[in-house]
Amino acid sequence: MTEENTGVTALPDEPSESGTGEYGTPTLTVQLRMLDGGLEPPSYAHPGDAGADLRAREDVVLEPGQRRLVPTGVSIALPDGFVALIHPRSGLATKHGLTVVNAPGTVDAGYRGEIAVTLLNTDRHAAIELKRGDRIAQMVIQRVEYARFLAVEELSDSVRGGGGFGSTGGFGATTA
Repeated sequence: MTEENTGVTALPDEPSESGTGEYGTPTLTVQLRMLDGGLEPPSYAHPGDAGADLRAREDVVLEPGQRRLVPTGVSIALPDGFVALIHPRSGLATKHGLTVVNAPGTVDAGYRGEIAVTLLNTDRHAAIELKRGDRIAQMVIQRVEYARFLAVEELSDSVRGGGGFGSTGGFGATTA
């Protein structure tokens, strides 16, 4: 696939002398294969946006409470040390109750298949109708740290300690 039909341009091999580009200038090259030439490739709506929009490859109707795996027509090859995280689009979540079930979804660097998004209609009364080409989710690419896990007998102390869910307070103290 060439740059002309993917909509992706190559980055220079060397960073600029200042080390940084303009606001929103790409800093990573990701190989992209469009599996459906009729769809727009992932793109950022505005300079500086963290998430690139992904689009539905097919028409979908989600009834209240229904979930469905929706293909995007996109496959990528991330460099080792990176992950693509698939997040809901805030406008769809707020206006229609559409979310990503396993948010964020994880696309590992070794995965080469089609990116698909598990969408859920959280609205209790209205169906959500998505058309082919509609923006359905956003993909955020981030660096990954690889941990070496070291078994120990005890963990070091911290201020929080073992306090879990709700241990830092809530909406108000309960009265007896």
